Amino acid sequence: MKPYQNIKIQDCGEPLVAIPLEKFAVETPHAYQKLGAPYHLSFVNSPYYLRSSVLDCLLTAQLQLQKNYPNWKILIFDAYRPVEVQQFMVDYSFNQLLKERGLNLDHLSAEQHQLILTEVYQFWASPSLDPATPPPHSTGAALDITLVNDIGTVLNMGSEIDEISPRSYPNYFQNSSDPTEQSYHQNRQILSEVMKTAGFQQHPNEWWHFSWGDQLWAWLTNQQQNQTPIIAKYGRYLS
Repeated sequence: MKPYQNIKIQDCGEPLVAIPLEKFAVETPHAYQKLGAPYHLSFVNSPYYLRSSVLDCLLTAQLQLQKNYPNWKILIFDAYRPVEVQQFMVDYSFNQLLKERGLNLDHLSAEQHQLILTEVYQFWASPSLDPATPPPHSTGAALDITLVNDIGTVLNMGSEIDEISPRSYPNYFQNSSDPTEQSYHQNRQILSEVMKTAGFQQHPNEWWHFSWGDQLWAWLTNQQQNQTPIIAKYGRYLS
């Protein structure tokens, strides 16, 4: 169990609402849908949904971004993710690591299997159906994003979204003396600062992942303040 999963949840009952995609940039078709992820098992049949207050915060972040960088947009890579899709992507990522390393599932020892699964779970939440430990995206309170500049170019962040690598840590390039790698860090800082200004918290291992109101958000917020600990506003969304 990850530390943030000990946070109590008291779901406020807010609905999932559709993200107005005309206000943002999106990748079409959606990356996980291209892989065959089973969104059809979800009542909304789309990743582009968030809880209503989370969407309000995202719209605030977009406005702040455009104050600082006119005509730039937040690119929404992923938002609401049913647990079935979470399971699909965990399995897919596990199999990709096997393929990259020339390994065969049938020939893995129990120890090798667990080591690779542990590596996957550094970047993918467990597809838990336990109401006390929902995957962040299944709450409708987490999203994966990047930035598009005023000429429509996706900013280079130095690693791809979902890359299972230390390069995905938000501050990986912070102390680099290489100018190109410093530009990656500056791009990540722009993204992080605009989201945090709107109240989001950033995943410690993923430059692209932000949340508002879920267990991870509450846990990170509690680390940063000495006030009465807060609890999560959102659990796994059930239609």
